[in-house]
Amino acid sequence: MAMITSLTMNFPHISTHNNYNNIYSNQKFSTVCTNNTCNLSSRSSLVPLIWPISLNSLHLSKQLTAYHYVNQRIHLRKNRKMKQVICGRSEPLKVMISGAPASGKGTQCELIVQKFGLVHISTGDLLRAELSAGTDIGNKAKEYMNSGRLVPDEIVTAMVTARLSREDAKEKGWLLDGYPRTLAQAESLERLNIRPDIYIVLDVPDEILIDRCVGRKLDPLTGKIYHVTHFPPETEDIKARLITRPDDTEEKVKSRLQIYKQNAEAILPVYSNIMKKVDGNSDKDAVFEEIDSLLSRVQKEEQDARKSEAAVISSTRADITSLNKDWRGIPTRLNNIPHSREIREYFYTDVLQATQRAVNDGKTRLKIEISIPELNPSMDVYRIGTLMELIRVLALSFADDGKRVKVCVQGSMGEGALAGMPLQLAGSRKILEFMDWGDYGALGTFVNIGSIGGKEVGEQDDLFILVAPQNAVGNCIIDDMKAMTDAAGNRPVILVNPKLKDLPGSSGIMQTMGRDKRLEYAASFEICYQFRLLYYAGTQYPIMGALRMSYPYPYELYKRVDESPGKEKYISLATFAKRPSVDEMNDAFEGKPRNQAKRAQGFWGFLSGIL
Repeated sequence: MAMITSLTMNFPHISTHNNYNNIYSNQKFSTVCTNNTCNLSSRSSLVPLIWPISLNSLHLSKQLTAYHYVNQRIHLRKNRKMKQVICGRSEPLKVMISGAPASGKGTQCELIVQKFGLVHISTGDLLRAELSAGTDIGNKAKEYMNSGRLVPDEIVTAMVTARLSREDAKEKGWLLDGYPRTLAQAESLERLNIRPDIYIVLDVPDEILIDRCVGRKLDPLTGKIYHVTHFPPETEDIKARLITRPDDTEEKVKSRLQIYKQNAEAILPVYSNIMKKVDGNSDKDAVFEEIDSLLSRVQKEEQDARKSEAAVISSTRADITSLNKDWRGIPTRLNNIPHSREIREYFYTDVLQATQRAVNDGKTRLKIEISIPELNPSMDVYRIGTLMELIRVLALSFADDGKRVKVCVQGSMGEGALAGMPLQLAGSRKILEFMDWGDYGALGTFVNIGSIGGKEVGEQDDLFILVAPQNAVGNCIIDDMKAMTDAAGNRPVILVNPKLKDLPGSSGIMQTMGRDKRLEYAASFEICYQFRLLYYAGTQYPIMGALRMSYPYPYELYKRVDESPGKEKYISLATFAKRPSVDEMNDAFEGKPRNQAKRAQGFWGFLSGIL
């Protein structure tokens, strides 16, 4: 009977952050192996893919399974349907924009066309052109209009699809203005496989819209639109001849807004995964700046994704033909401080991959626990800059996916002499605000910095990263976190290195009110990544081993082994479906079968810092 073990194959991470793809050029990494198995991978960033296999049946079919898995992940990424085209590709950018009457949609369409060169398609303009040209579609529409009826959806959709089929729209890309307006129209486009890369909604409060409409005036001579407050006429002669359009009374404006809201709500499920709201209650330049950032990011991410896709395919093929090369696994010399850039980026990428997999699988309450020396506040080598770099990698990567990320740092806790914040977080918000967030204006648009609490949750926020939330003596952060997750609903909330154990109150008495509920809430977050070095009790040297878990894969226990002066490696001892206890890890270090009675104490009973 063939011995069953596990093979870990690794492939480059699909990311827009290309500087994380080749981080192992100079760093020493251990070969992770046992007597019966050796874990293999490529030389770039790691995504472990684990299957049970027989050592007597390691054939190409298993390798092709790995290749199929990577390609499947690529197609899942592409089928999110948010970002499909970029400049220089065979297909150009495709955009839909929606907004209530007087939301400024027409102005933004003009600016988008000027910047991105898209073909502007408005159903009103199309209808007038078809009527003027006397086409079959125009004549059919005219029949309905002459009888006072609405033009049917199928006629409007036929006009739109005919315009989209022209060469200029295919070559330059298109901007569909205010269409689809109804669910039936949206479903018609879906059946025809006409779908945008992004669906932009201009969000303006009702009272502002009503004011904009009621204050509008039309110059019947030139057709130019003015506003009595925001855009008055240039001369008294023009002012004298201005008229109010029949549809710009307050009663009719409210009716039109109600109809718009009903239609917009009906359409939302069709485009919810690519819909981005933009605050339209600002001057036109500020609104366009946000739209510009959105469209530029769509283009850039897709370009990077396609490069990564090509790299994945190339690297995967290379892996299939060179499975016998050593795998660069857990970094060695982790007690050497400061950590090298390669080591830090190794863990940034490892954490990012696990977190992305969990979020993509629909997980909404996640927890990251990583305790390398530079991220362990109990050690005198703790570096807050390393924690901030990890937060930035997570935030920018999710922002690259089109998500609006809120990075949250708890504020000062307590009152009077007890006011303050945990030392681990001192100055962290200022560091985040002054960090380099890239060349595309991510900070303030796709990434925002806030505090922990229900009031920090905005409708526009897609994902929340909480930086090392922790209880302090006399103060509990749980209530603020609970308010925040309740407000966030089904949106992901990610805790990075939380410390949520109950602490004594300011009087020295343990907080007991609601303690069970607080502990239950703290345990409701699912670990998506954990890495912890194992030491003897009361020491931080030497490293005895490591425990690693990367979603959705099991916990992996490693033992550090000295090979020769200055050289070491990590040996894989065991895997666990759930976080192992100290006794279970002791058994693995001692080589005991898991069903053997556990010993209460012993040489390895001194391992600490596991929980």
